[in-house]
Amino acid sequence: MKFLVDKYDVAVIGAGHAGIEAALAAARLGCKTAIFTINMDAVGNCPCNPSIGGTAKGHLVREIDALGGEMGKTADECFLQSRMLNKGKGPAVHSLRVQIDREKYKNVMKYKLEKQKNLDLRQAEIVDLKRNEKNFWELTTRLNAVYEAKTVVIATGTYLSSRIFVGEVSYKSGPDGIFPASFLREALKKLGLRLRRFKTGTPARILRSSIDFSKLEVQFGDEKIIPFSYENKNIGENKVCCYIGYTTAKTKEIILKNINRSPLFLGEINGVGPRYCPSIEDKFIRFADKERHQFFVEPCGLNTDEMYIQGMSSSLPEDVQIRFYRTLPGFEEALLMRPAYAIEYDCVDPIQMNSTLEFNALPGLFGAGQFNGSSGYEEAAAQGLIAGVNAALTVLNKPKLRLDRSISYIGTLIDDLVTKGVTDPYRMLTSRSEYRLVLRQDNADERLTPIGKKIGLISEKRWEDFLNKKFLKNQELKRIKNLIILPSKEVNDMLVSRETSAIKSGTRMIDLLKRPQINYECLAEIDKKRPKLDDEIFEQIEIEIKYKGYIKKQLSQILKMKKLEQKPLPKKINFSKIIGLRLEAVEKLNLVRPENISQASRISGVSPADISILLIWLSKNRRESLK
Repeated sequence: MKFLVDKYDVAVIGAGHAGIEAALAAARLGCKTAIFTINMDAVGNCPCNPSIGGTAKGHLVREIDALGGEMGKTADECFLQSRMLNKGKGPAVHSLRVQIDREKYKNVMKYKLEKQKNLDLRQAEIVDLKRNEKNFWELTTRLNAVYEAKTVVIATGTYLSSRIFVGEVSYKSGPDGIFPASFLREALKKLGLRLRRFKTGTPARILRSSIDFSKLEVQFGDEKIIPFSYENKNIGENKVCCYIGYTTAKTKEIILKNINRSPLFLGEINGVGPRYCPSIEDKFIRFADKERHQFFVEPCGLNTDEMYIQGMSSSLPEDVQIRFYRTLPGFEEALLMRPAYAIEYDCVDPIQMNSTLEFNALPGLFGAGQFNGSSGYEEAAAQGLIAGVNAALTVLNKPKLRLDRSISYIGTLIDDLVTKGVTDPYRMLTSRSEYRLVLRQDNADERLTPIGKKIGLISEKRWEDFLNKKFLKNQELKRIKNLIILPSKEVNDMLVSRETSAIKSGTRMIDLLKRPQINYECLAEIDKKRPKLDDEIFEQIEIEIKYKGYIKKQLSQILKMKKLEQKPLPKKINFSKIIGLRLEAVEKLNLVRPENISQASRISGVSPADISILLIWLSKNRRESLK
């Protein structure tokens, strides 16, 4: 017998990285919100690598924070080691990555959910989801409890009908031995959602004391720690070291000799795995000529001796794992605390959603995270934030939030998912953005904090700090534009030491800063009246000055794209009736249902000729295009 327990404005299914951001955002916007988790111990879990950020992923975390999300703040609270990746390259690809204390991260996030006003954290497996006669969403738990909600965010991660594979052994389970969501799949299929099967994997965890670290390369953290959150200035020092190692010829021999015992190569795994994070056996097959592969040894926390072996995920049997892990230098006596495994799970075809992450055919139902076909904690959290915001804005009867590609990596991520779809788990890369010099992680606050404030997720104190930072930056820009540096021995000695030409007459400081060899740090030697500002202000100014020409070019491209975005397509348009469109274009356009010409131009299978025909059709049907 079923019984009604409570009614909510927003219900979130899943309390991983996507679900957490969705629930917190909805509750902070004033909506009565519930977040459901199969197990309280799985809230905020990091079942794979114990880290936040990385190449392009660090950009996403910065953007989440700039909008008022939580991941960056919690990563700062729980960090063990911080490193800025790609420092030897241009600023567009600089990406922050931190090792985190895995258990602390879970506990901090769970506590934040518990303390959040308007938010109820509930342990329950949702087994059914449908519209009731009152046009509310009705969620039923495995214990027959019923909850009503005006909007729902599905953020099931890798738990939906999930299955673990280790060699010849396979069983139903979510990550880390948590029960899977076994029944929701059928309810989603009844709603008409197209599901697909993906898979991912995780390496073994090995006891610290069983590793000989003298045989590994030490990887230190950065001396200067840069926080993820713009609200934090000082988060302490690095607490741990990480290590780098390499596989051996014996590793390869054992893996290839036992490849017939891998469920991946036996065809037992039907799910498609992540292209950019293959298992170690897959690496040796795909890159047959490569003699060795790099791996990283990372601590899981301060109060545990579990070490995570990044780059060594596998679905081979445990006995094979023990043997090949012990061929690694320093791992001759390795004790596997948790064997590596592959996990297969259901996710949705994201083409069924629009840029708000709402399903086109199911108003009030949103998807987020790995449920949408992406991979990674950061991609999940970014989608969760947008889905939660839009679920709340729907309830509040306010215009939904749409972030386009030109303003954020989050917009790029969502646009790629809903227009191009996915054939394997989607991972954010800096190369996916055509505007990456504008979408740097250092300026995420300038791009997105005004939007966060407008939505209602940025506090007055944080807004004042943001405006003050902008004021100080503009003052400094004005100062260096007007400051004339006169030639002197001190000045020219500094310039020559930097392998750039001396000056013979007064030169504006901004012109000196344009030189590739010169930076703010070396100018401090001759700039006696330099104000005391946060380093991030100096960094932003220097980047904007040195890359002004490239940035101007990208801004011009963005303006062209904006013009196409201002040409909306009618919601009820039947592309089959537009004469001249190719059959493939008609099929893709009717499937994706793009919101505007710009989005239509990015759909795989829609050619520039098709876009020209759409533009002609719009100009001839102006009234229809406004409907």
